[in-house]
Amino acid sequence: MKRLLVLLALSSPTAYAAPDTDTFDTAVQQTFDRYQLPGLAVGVIRDGEVVYTRTLGELKAGGGDRIDNATLFKIASNSKAMTAGVLARLVDAGKLKWDDPVTKHLPQFRMHDPWVTQQMQVRDLLIHNSGLGLGAGDLMLWPEPNRFTRDDIIAGLQHLKPAHSFRSTYAYDNLLYVVAGEVAAAAGGASYEALVTRELFQPLGLSRCQVGEWKSAEIGNVAQPHMRTPQGNHVIREDGEIVPNVTSMAAGGIRCSLDDMLVWMRMWLSPDASPAWLSPAQRKAVWTAHMPMPVSARMRAWDNSYFSAYGYGWRLSDVDGAWKVAHTGTLAGMYSSVILLPDQRAGIVILINGEGEAARTVLGQVLTKQFTAPQSSPTVAHYADLLDRENAGDQAARPKPDTSARETASVRSLSGWTGHYRDPWFGDVALCPDGDRVRFLAARSPMLSGTLMQVGEQWLVDWDDDSVDAEPWLHFAAAKAGGDAGLTLSHVDPDADFSYDYADLDFHRTQACR
Repeated sequence: MKRLLVLLALSSPTAYAAPDTDTFDTAVQQTFDRYQLPGLAVGVIRDGEVVYTRTLGELKAGGGDRIDNATLFKIASNSKAMTAGVLARLVDAGKLKWDDPVTKHLPQFRMHDPWVTQQMQVRDLLIHNSGLGLGAGDLMLWPEPNRFTRDDIIAGLQHLKPAHSFRSTYAYDNLLYVVAGEVAAAAGGASYEALVTRELFQPLGLSRCQVGEWKSAEIGNVAQPHMRTPQGNHVIREDGEIVPNVTSMAAGGIRCSLDDMLVWMRMWLSPDASPAWLSPAQRKAVWTAHMPMPVSARMRAWDNSYFSAYGYGWRLSDVDGAWKVAHTGTLAGMYSSVILLPDQRAGIVILINGEGEAARTVLGQVLTKQFTAPQSSPTVAHYADLLDRENAGDQAARPKPDTSARETASVRSLSGWTGHYRDPWFGDVALCPDGDRVRFLAARSPMLSGTLMQVGEQWLVDWDDDSVDAEPWLHFAAAKAGGDAGLTLSHVDPDADFSYDYADLDFHRTQACR
């Protein structure tokens, strides 16, 4: 009988050896060193208990203030799961249904196609099936700060042309999460920020998390985003005295500490610890595969994955035969990752305040394998080298054009194209002379200001702020009979962040420069 019990325990999907925290420490330190991160916070949960935490680095590189478990980080798109959680709570409370038409709660809501407007349900706002292209309209959210409001987002959606038919294709989207936040506000009878505080932070005890506007000095211990340069990490887009309530809050604006994120993960992995917070039916709905996603070549090679889908604010997949529920978060100079392995009752959170895409990928992979395939002895060096080769192949296949011969474009060379232009959702930009150069100025996105440069017979914009790291080519079109001159944009770097959705812009000249 004893032998049988041992065999059953070994064969059980929840029977795994205790995690080796020394291995965790090695992986965290090696990742921090290899990727020269300004700051890093990592936590691991197992069977409802925090079994590991480690923090390294500084709030601001060179500032001397160390990161700890209470340090606030931007969790970026890991905010989406919190937005979905608020909506799930409202469903439990009978204040909305997942299949409610969006227009029931927001009568002003419009998509480009009237039929899609009529058919769009609350659930569709969360699963990236709208038919919009990847990151469509994200220039209304980022770079921050800008002057777009949530009303502008709702009004602008009708001008974004679909790239696919409704519900046919997965394409990651941020704008509709902003709409989802406004649906929650309408159904819940309070602002999105008030609902997050009332429905999440207070009942779950997320005591350091911040949503909406707050004062940085009163809260304190806030990690700042960094960009890596040849001289090292330097702070970009540093918080002022007042941290504003950004338009993108429901899609990616919440900030939390490592300790907060560990509480958040424990609630999902150990529902018995907070049974009243969400019903079993809504927990199931949130983690149901609502929209199929592609299984990438990396997932097949690294994780032996066969399945990938999107739930409500979470990505669902399989890793070495184990169920994985996860999400990442990416903003300029801030990266996050939450990885849950429900069958093992294990969870991993990674928070980085620097350029950490590769670091997040590699460390998340190594820590996950400690639970799903510990016999493989995964190392940071192994996965980092694989990722380097993958990235080198991508760059060879899609090389970035050489723009080193750029020169400031002369006013004369652009004399036929200067003027004020308007796009129906992005609004007005000015391409007007300023001394002996021509400047690009976006009325509602002040960080998108720069100088026009010429490369051969092409023009691009060299942005003033180095943290705006995706330059656009400018393509002018002569006026047609009875019309105005046109302007479209495209990425100089084919691998630039998709949220610089230049291809969705379609400007027409409205007047000459004054």
